[in-house]
Amino acid sequence: MSSKELILSSIKKLSQEEQPLPAVPSFDAAENNLETFQQSVKNNKGTLISELELVDLVNSGAYPKVYSGSKLIPDLKSFELPEKGTDLNDLDLAIIDGQLGVAENAAIWLEDENLGLRAVPFITQHLVIVLEKSKLVGNMHEAYSLIGLHYSGFGVFIAGPSKTADIEQSLVIGAHGAKSLRVVLV
Repeated sequence: MSSKELILSSIKKLSQEEQPLPAVPSFDAAENNLETFQQSVKNNKGTLISELELVDLVNSGAYPKVYSGSKLIPDLKSFELPEKGTDLNDLDLAIIDGQLGVAENAAIWLEDENLGLRAVPFITQHLVIVLEKSKLVGNMHEAYSLIGLHYSGFGVFIAGPSKTADIEQSLVIGAHGAKSLRVVLV
């Protein structure tokens, strides 16, 4: 008998009673999702702006190449997305809609349907996410329960601009993606 067969036969001889699954504890969510989300955005080095501030930002000319895929704030100037993400290497500002936001950590869920190209939130220099206030949930448990209700080919949580820190605790903003994140709550 091989050692593999010996191990498997020993396991089969064990009498194990079926055990119930452990109870999943309830996790307290924020008392005020809006206030908690706003503070979490600031803690993540993001910025909250109004719709008017977004329109001014787009029209200021500070960002020569702007893409807007927002359906929540239509009529923003934008260029047509190319077919390949590699053609976005000079994208200055991207404006996209988020599906839901998590108050406890300001993570915003993004799916294919609102990105245009998956590379958009990662390749742009500056990112604006437009989110409905009614789509705020208290914690990640609530978020995952909503996400699991429908099919998504691709999804990602984004919480603030790209950040990295080394062992010496030197924080670098914009190291691997957008240098800034602005959030517009509508």
